[in-house]
Amino acid sequence: MKKIIKYVIADILRNKIVLAYTGFLLVISLSIFNLEDNTSKGLLSLLNTVLIIVPLVCIIFSTIYVYNSSEFIELLVSQPLKRKNIWISLFSSLAGAMSLAFFVGTGVPILLYIPTDTGLLMLAMGLVLSIIFVAIAMLAAVATRDKAKGIGIAILLWLYFSLLFDGLVLFLLFQFEDYPMEKIMVVISAFNPIDLSRILILLKMDISALMGYTGAIFRDFFGSQSGLIIVSAVLFLWIIVPVWLSLRNFNRKDL
Repeated sequence: MKKIIKYVIADILRNKIVLAYTGFLLVISLSIFNLEDNTSKGLLSLLNTVLIIVPLVCIIFSTIYVYNSSEFIELLVSQPLKRKNIWISLFSSLAGAMSLAFFVGTGVPILLYIPTDTGLLMLAMGLVLSIIFVAIAMLAAVATRDKAKGIGIAILLWLYFSLLFDGLVLFLLFQFEDYPMEKIMVVISAFNPIDLSRILILLKMDISALMGYTGAIFRDFFGSQSGLIIVSAVLFLWIIVPVWLSLRNFNRKDL
């Protein structure tokens, strides 16, 4: 496994797309912090990049990489290696490389300009989202042999988590506005890792007051120690479940 991980990570880090992604994040992060006198406002401006751009690049690049590595994967499968080890090695390599790219591009500027609890939380959420969307990408890639269809599924999943989910939530709120939906919203938010990350960061920035009574509910739940433990467990499940499902499909797949 170590040899496979080492080879794949080295291959990914030499990829021009990953280098461009790292450079883009670095330029955006440094520009935001240098233009803003208040580093907290700079961190808030950086929030959309972390929640939108990072998942998009991770899910699309990882999906394409898995399809482009099909011959390499077939070669590994033909060797006396367990399929589980091959798939976990590929996931670990992609997750490690994309996390490293995010850390260099966004994490280093955050540590230089605002190494506070809020900054560290945003750094942690960016790393977690990178790993989660690599896991989702691998599930999308193993679901179909058609490369175009697999990339389409990956893009649709990103659109759902980043845009459509919020629209569906607003629709539910308008439809059931006469009912107390605040506590239910806490449960619904667990079905979207991007929303969970956004809520945690906004609460840490103490902007939850802008969210009204719902913000108070979120603050009471996510601000408590038990709430943070539950959120961490949910985000961990967002990594484990897609990886497990993709591994099961890969083990059954006829290459």
